[in-house]
Amino acid sequence: MSNQIKAIFFDRDGTLIHERPGTYLSDPKKVRLYAPVKPALQKLAQAGFQFFIISNQSGIGRGYFTQKEVNAVHARLCQLLKPVPICEIVFCPHAPEDKCACRKPSPLLGEKLIKKYHIDPARSFMVGDKKADVQFGQALHMRTVLMTTANGKHHLKKYPDLKPNFVAKNMLAAARYILQENKKYE
Repeated sequence: MSNQIKAIFFDRDGTLIHERPGTYLSDPKKVRLYAPVKPALQKLAQAGFQFFIISNQSGIGRGYFTQKEVNAVHARLCQLLKPVPICEIVFCPHAPEDKCACRKPSPLLGEKLIKKYHIDPARSFMVGDKKADVQFGQALHMRTVLMTTANGKHHLKKYPDLKPNFVAKNMLAAARYILQENKKYE
């Protein structure tokens, strides 16, 4: 048995927490979990998964809010998820036009987490609601789950070549799929 861990990488907005497309979240008081998220993550934690959040936060690069405000939102998110532990939250602070190396779908932030935590991509998953999330997971050789909670339905229609491993209407459906796939490695 490998000493590598199995992980789930989550997008933040529209995946774990409510997102109003076209708006940027900088107020911790406005963080609202989707109802199925906490029970789903508790089931996944019981199965031995470690959790990470990888998010593009272009509002920083666009000058809409500061890194301090993003960190306050993340602190609130972690508080709402307790007792479910998040190992680490990483984010790209750049605007898309900055053409940085860390903005999803670039796998750079994921590659760093894989190395730092000894994550086994073959036993791990990426869960998000956008094309960039699916491409990010695929670039890391993880199985991908596209959530239809915020942008997912639109992205499935807009990008017919998008091929996530699974499409989930909510986090409980995503967890059922992940737990089913996990059995293949037990």
